Amino acid sequence: MDTGANTGVDTVEHAAGTPDAALPYGELGLREEEYARIREILGRRPTASELAMYSVMWSEHCSYKSSKVHLRQFGEKTTEAMRRSLLVGIGENAGVVDVGDGWAVTFKVESHNHPSFVEPHQGAATGVGGIVRDVLAMGARPVAVMDSLRFGALEHPDTARVAPGVVAGVGGYGNCLGLPNVGGEVVFDAVYQGNPLVNALCVGVMRHEDIHLASATGEGNLVVLYGARTGGDGIGGVSVLASEAFEGGGGPSKRPAVQVGDPFEEKLLIECSLELFRAGVVAGVQDLGGAGLSCATAELASAGDGGMAVRLDAVPLRDPSLRPEEVLMSESQERMMAVVRPADLDAFLAITRRWDVEATVVGEVTGTGRLRITWHGETVVDVPPRTVAHQGPVYRRPTARPAELDVLQADRAEDLPRPTTAEQLREQLLALAGSPNLCSRAWVTDQYDRYVLGNTAMAAPDDAGVVRVDEETGLGVALSLDANGRYCRLDPRAGAQLALAEAHRNVATAGATPLAVTDCLNFGSPEDPGVMWQFAEAVTGLADACAELGVPVTGGNVSFYNQTGHEPIHPTPVVGVLGVLDDVSRRTPSGWREEGLNLHLLGTTREELSGSEWAAVVHGHLGGLPPSLDLQAERVLADVLVNASRDGLVDAAHDLSEGGLAQALVEACLRSGVGARVWLGELRERDGVDLASALFAESTGRVLVAVPRSEEVRFTDMCTARRVPHLRIGVTDGTGDDAALDVQELFTVPLAELREVHAAPLPRAFAGVPAPA
Repeated sequence: MDTGANTGVDTVEHAAGTPDAALPYGELGLREEEYARIREILGRRPTASELAMYSVMWSEHCSYKSSKVHLRQFGEKTTEAMRRSLLVGIGENAGVVDVGDGWAVTFKVESHNHPSFVEPHQGAATGVGGIVRDVLAMGARPVAVMDSLRFGALEHPDTARVAPGVVAGVGGYGNCLGLPNVGGEVVFDAVYQGNPLVNALCVGVMRHEDIHLASATGEGNLVVLYGARTGGDGIGGVSVLASEAFEGGGGPSKRPAVQVGDPFEEKLLIECSLELFRAGVVAGVQDLGGAGLSCATAELASAGDGGMAVRLDAVPLRDPSLRPEEVLMSESQERMMAVVRPADLDAFLAITRRWDVEATVVGEVTGTGRLRITWHGETVVDVPPRTVAHQGPVYRRPTARPAELDVLQADRAEDLPRPTTAEQLREQLLALAGSPNLCSRAWVTDQYDRYVLGNTAMAAPDDAGVVRVDEETGLGVALSLDANGRYCRLDPRAGAQLALAEAHRNVATAGATPLAVTDCLNFGSPEDPGVMWQFAEAVTGLADACAELGVPVTGGNVSFYNQTGHEPIHPTPVVGVLGVLDDVSRRTPSGWREEGLNLHLLGTTREELSGSEWAAVVHGHLGGLPPSLDLQAERVLADVLVNASRDGLVDAAHDLSEGGLAQALVEACLRSGVGARVWLGELRERDGVDLASALFAESTGRVLVAVPRSEEVRFTDMCTARRVPHLRIGVTDGTGDDAALDVQELFTVPLAELREVHAAPLPRAFAGVPAPA
């Protein structure tokens, strides 16, 4: 690139007097009209550093330029009643909700998909680190993480490369931070073969008065960069491998494309930041994640009341050969930026020294209204910050319903051959229990510390993770993270709503009142009208369903370009729901722990097999329409579950979703090794379904509950009063060697056989990959 003759860098002064023909804006992911707009904003060609900033900040990841027009629905459809619990909504590092007694909880989910395919361990690890810092920047102490993982086919050779590395990265980073991993999901499907999904969620807690928002206010206040030094890893990670574009024909860049994490540095950063907050010596804090210093400086300045001047050469570097544009684009981990009053600087630095965290004053807040960045005395950036951070391009991309969808929806799983004999039913129940998506996840979750910190009240494999917020009162929160790409492929609007309904139901089965939502929307290329139609449908469906359930979206993430060549992944909106429990000692597990309990099925079973795990496992089929959904019925069901848990009327509650009643019985029996006797005659007669539907249909709004005999009348009266369909279908019975799942008059499966089938697939698939100690 042509640069200033005296400094060796492209300065603002030099840019004002030179043409722009050599600028590699296309290689940085900018369109011609976007570059023209930058030129119009500045009144000249941008410098290399300015081009770097605009390219990463106007990327899909940072600007939401293709999704904004649809995401606005989340705010527009949020009612005043839904806002009552919202303390901080969409637009900040993470949303914050009021959970009572002066406590606030912040939570958010984000993607780290592409880095996790390139370098699975570091990609997943730094995904955890990034979401933890988002929560930390709000002033909260991170208390737990979750993850939603999707890989290619279990038997594919590359899955053995990607999946163990991702799991080790998630577990290793979270374990080193001392944060429990309390749940999530793991899915295997060939559609994710070249594009795995790694979505990480973090939840943090704080008092109301401790909430912090990121902005650079107060002319004369200092800008301090603290944490790890800046290196060449992850340059341009949110857009393209941008460092290659700046090589100017000198050969490919040798910079690592994926960020490299250090969880021990992050642990120091967490404790140091929390002490800085407590000491009251920061006016605002921003984490450095996607887009690095470009994002932190532009967003702080844009959210402030003036401008900012930054001395880029003051940034501590691990690699002294970095050019200014690379320093701005680097996504090196474990870094934060704070705005500090001059009078507080000494106290700030004393705290960072105590935690052995490097801190450097790199600039100050100004009254210019501009973001000015210098490099060894020469100005390399001089821009209006809002144009970088908040006024990027907004596109209404063309949408078109995929032409093949009618054919796909007409190919119903309900028309497939079904099991008719007891032997076939038993065989298919075992096939599902040992299938890649329904088998035990212990090989994964055993690599995570689920109980560190001592506040985990419930964790995987229960339906929801439960974390204590206040030791004195027992106040706590429950979280669930769910998605179903197969349903969304068949109907993206319905599929997104079904993901929300499942997460909402899982939180309620734990005994928690659903309160708020975060989402991570994973889709293919927004330049494909079919993909954009899927995205628009999913967002509309999710916004409508949140309004009907009364739970606001507090924030989240959009991840586009998830595809291999021209083949996109299934549309996969991952939905997280947070609920509140007055006392975590009243939480309800998903498996029963003793004999003699009555088993009740809540809800109605319908002949709904399309998109089901039964169709996928038994027939390798995807077609038809996903299950129907009654959101008001879901809301009433949640009310019953929460009140039944609070009043001690149920000993266990398990959502019915993938795999239907059969899989719920398998998991609930295996949870504590207590068997069950079940009868299906009355269920079939009441709901008008055959045996295959009774066992394998994935009808919504259903929960299997275990009720003590002493509470039978009170529980059934509650269901009747709220008009929730309920039916006694069995009892818990048998422990030890005698324990079995007995579907009466059909078949019996000893729990020992079930456990062997259920536990084997993942250890067998990854037998050659040693799990970390």
